[in-house]
Amino acid sequence: MRSVTDTLQQRVTYPLLASVAELHETPLTGLTDDEIVHALREVEQATRTLAAIGHRLIVEASDRSLPSHTGTGTVKKFLMQTLRLSNADATARVAAATSLGVWHDMGGDPVEPRLPATAAAQADGAISADHARSIAAVMKRVPGSTSDADFRAAEQILADFARASSPDDIPRIGEAILARLDPDGHLTDERDRQRMRGITIGRQRADGMSPVRGEITPTLRALLDPVVAKLGRPGVNNPEDPDSPCGDYESVDRDTLAAAAQRDARTSAQRTHDALLALLQPGVAPDALGRHRGLPVSTILTMSVTEVEKAAGVATTATGGTVPLPEALKLAERSQPFLMVFNHDGVPLHLGKTKRLATAEQRMALIAAVRGCSRPGCDAPASLCAIHHVTEWGKGGPTDIGNETLACDRCHAMVHDGPGGWKTVVLGPDSKYPGRTAWIAPPHIDPSQTPTVNHRHHSGELLAEALARIHARKELDRQHHREWLRELQQPSGDAA
Repeated sequence: MRSVTDTLQQRVTYPLLASVAELHETPLTGLTDDEIVHALREVEQATRTLAAIGHRLIVEASDRSLPSHTGTGTVKKFLMQTLRLSNADATARVAAATSLGVWHDMGGDPVEPRLPATAAAQADGAISADHARSIAAVMKRVPGSTSDADFRAAEQILADFARASSPDDIPRIGEAILARLDPDGHLTDERDRQRMRGITIGRQRADGMSPVRGEITPTLRALLDPVVAKLGRPGVNNPEDPDSPCGDYESVDRDTLAAAAQRDARTSAQRTHDALLALLQPGVAPDALGRHRGLPVSTILTMSVTEVEKAAGVATTATGGTVPLPEALKLAERSQPFLMVFNHDGVPLHLGKTKRLATAEQRMALIAAVRGCSRPGCDAPASLCAIHHVTEWGKGGPTDIGNETLACDRCHAMVHDGPGGWKTVVLGPDSKYPGRTAWIAPPHIDPSQTPTVNHRHHSGELLAEALARIHARKELDRQHHREWLRELQQPSGDAA
C-alpha cells in the first residue's frame, strides 16, 4: 500500500518530470516550422510559469521555517545548499519571491505581492524572470512620497508593457515613468543637477588615448543630441570608409547613404566620438550643420499648454530625452516657437500634400505627436526616424498627416508584403487609440495578427490611463461600501 507521501510526490512531481522527459525524447526532425515555433512558445511559457511556482515554494519553505530546521539559517543559504545554487542565483530567487510571492501576516492571512501586476503576468507565463527583475529595479527607484495609486499605476504600466516587449526595453520606459512621477525634481532638483555636472578628460596614456567620464545636465543633453544624430548617423563621418559622406550630406542621394550605412561597422559609442570630432573640425559651427531628415539641426522640445501654465513636468525632445519644464522654458526664450493643434485623441489636425515627400511642418507635427518609432517595442527617438506612409505611396496612399507615422530605418525596412513582413494600419474611431498607427506582426511572432501600438514614447498617457482605472475602481468600491452601510442602517422587518 502506497503512503500518503508517495501519492503526493507522484501527484506533484512525477507528471511534471515525466512530461519533460517525454518532450526531451521526442524527435524534432519531423515537426513543421510552425510546430517548432509553437513548441518554443509553449516551453517558454511553461518555464516562466514554473518560476512563479518557485516563488510559492520559497514562501512555503519560509513559512514552515525549513531554513531553521535544516540548520542553514536563512532562505538564501537553504536554497544554496538544497538546490546547489550559486550565491547570486539564490539571492535573485529570494528577491523575486519577496516582490512577487504571496506572503502572510502575523495572523496567517495572505498579503498581496508588492508587485501584483508583475506577479500575475509571470504566473500567466507572459513575462520572464528577466522581465520581473527589470520591473523590480525600476520600482525600487520610485520616490517614497509617491501615492499608493501612482505606485500601482506605474507597476501596472510596466507589467502590461512587459507582456509584449523585451526586458531590455523596460528600463527606458521606466525612466520616462519616473520622470513623470517626479516632475518637479524631488529625486534630483536643479541644484543637485548643477552640483553633479562635470566632464573629466583624464591623463593621456602612452598609446595616445584619453579616458573621458562625467555627467551632463538635461539641457546640455538636449542641445547635444541633435548634433550627434546628424553627424553620428550610420554611414556618415566614418573615418574607416573613404567614401563616407561628410558635412552637410542632405544633398546626397538615399541609395548612397544606405550603402554607406550598410558598410558602417562602428559601435554607437564610436559614432558619437566621430560626430564630436566632426563638430570640432575647423570651419564647422552648430548653426551651419544644415538639415537632418528635413529639419534644421536644432533642439526640438514638445510641451503642452497645461505644463507651460503650471511650469511643472517635463518637456520631451525629438531625441527621446526629457528636460524639466523650468529649464525647457529657458531654452524656449531664445527659440522659434511652433503651435501644433491636436484633436482629443492626440492626433494632429490635417496637413496634406500631393507629393511623395513630407514637408518639414508634417515632420514637426509627427515629432510632437508620435515622438519616436511607432513599431511596438522600438525605442528609437524621432531624430532617428523616417516618415512612413501607412498606406504606401505606390499603392495610392497620400502624403497626408493622417496616413503618416514615424519609423526608424531598421523598422521601416521590416514593412513589406513578403515572408516575415510587418504591416501598418491606422486605428479607427471606435478603437482604444483612434488615429494612431498600429503594427501587425508576422504570424510567427503573433499568430492572432492583432494590431498593436507602441507605448514606449507615451508613458505619460499610459500613466494617466492606469490612474483613471485605479480611481474608477476605488470609486466603485466606495459606492459598494455606501450601499452596504445603507443596508445595515435599514430597519429589519417585523418578526413573524
